Amino acid sequence: MLRVLCLLRPWRPLRARGCASDGAARGSEIQVRALAGPDQGITEILMNRPSARNALGNVFVSELLESLAQLREDWQVRVLLFRSGVKGVFCAGADLKEREQMSEAEVGVFVQRLRGLMNDIAAFPAPTIAAMDGFALGGGLELALACDLRVAGRRLSGTEAHALGLVNHAVAQNEEGHAAYQRARALAREILPQAPIAVRLGKVAIDRGMEVDIASGMAIEGMCYAQNIPTRDRLEGMAAFREKRPPKFVGK
Repeated sequence: MLRVLCLLRPWRPLRARGCASDGAARGSEIQVRALAGPDQGITEILMNRPSARNALGNVFVSELLESLAQLREDWQVRVLLFRSGVKGVFCAGADLKEREQMSEAEVGVFVQRLRGLMNDIAAFPAPTIAAMDGFALGGGLELALACDLRVAGRRLSGTEAHALGLVNHAVAQNEEGHAAYQRARALAREILPQAPIAVRLGKVAIDRGMEVDIASGMAIEGMCYAQNIPTRDRLEGMAAFREKRPPKFVGK
């Protein structure tokens, strides 16, 4: 069996593009890692709040919003993968203990921030995948649904979730508890070889096209394709087809 060695960079809180120390990373509820080697282009967001089962608290939401804001401007991110560092849990939803301490006005502001978070995930320019190795409850399920693709283990069960259209792939859980992550990463690898500008524009065409009538959807698709015409990657794709070789896309 052929085994591919994937180089892993350390987890870090996302403040600047430089790597933080491991200690700083362990203290953050949201950690980011860009994969290297054959998986270069895949960036992982690790939700790591074990004390509250990744509940959506103030710090958690703030760090996730900040990470998304920085990553959306990074063209090196071809696929964004959400995963949990807490075994058996993807995200337990709202932090009700924290919310109980808020005033009515504070609750209203925080709920607006949650809506903004879900919108930011849904509008992220690169493809997003949720690796649901465990429970996704309430807002945690909403977070997964905001992603483009979802892979789940058998909790709902996964097969039932698949039948309901909640997830794209259902997998049997493994002993390590990361079967959904492994399948999600395999999906990310399928996206990696594609032209990144075309992938992002395709996502825009799909997301916006689903909201309108067919004629308007075709117009959106046309505008997206027009932006792809002057790219080097489009010319590279045609040249590779003519020369019968794999294309080498650079995102320009």
